[in-house]
Amino acid sequence: MEPVKLSVIYYSSTGTIAEIANTLVAEAEAAGAEVRLRKAPELAPDAAIDSNPAWRANVEATRSVPEVAADDVVSADAVLFGSPTRYGNIAAQLKQFIDGLGGEWQQGLLADKVYSGFTSSATQHGGQESTLLALYNTIHHFGGIIVSPGFTEGSKFVDGNPYGTSHVDAQGENKVDDVTRTAAAVQAKRVVSVAKALKNGAA
Repeated sequence: MEPVKLSVIYYSSTGTIAEIANTLVAEAEAAGAEVRLRKAPELAPDAAIDSNPAWRANVEATRSVPEVAADDVVSADAVLFGSPTRYGNIAAQLKQFIDGLGGEWQQGLLADKVYSGFTSSATQHGGQESTLLALYNTIHHFGGIIVSPGFTEGSKFVDGNPYGTSHVDAQGENKVDDVTRTAAAVQAKRVVSVAKALKNGAA
């Protein structure tokens, strides 16, 4: 049987989401998936990026990550979208890519795939849940199948977010830790497992 084709598609400004994305990639590959890692194009001007050393450092550190294209969603069995929270919603960079999928949506090419999300915020309760729920509103329009981690394993009661992996970075003070990495492992394995069952059932 062919492996599950998973795309991890993210936007990250200062690197937290990029680091979680890399963890999800590793865990999904360990679960047997064929994974693409893609980033949304940066929309901010250089002046804004240069005003924050961590932002500029992340831009440089992720230059080798290919920018996302529509085929990265169309050809996938499952998609993990990641974004920092912006006023309780996903960042404009990721939103612009998703909004550009109208043609694929009209053709039904985004339906019947597994989707899940991950996010970060500067403060606790800083919009993490609403960001993921806002993302999932779009997935409903796709006709996609939302696979959230839920409280399906005991470790999920530690991180406490049933909607997806999330992290509080406290403006870079809190590095991605074992709690967040464990949450990412649960999510990646669950997404791959459900996508595999759907793919095998459709074969």
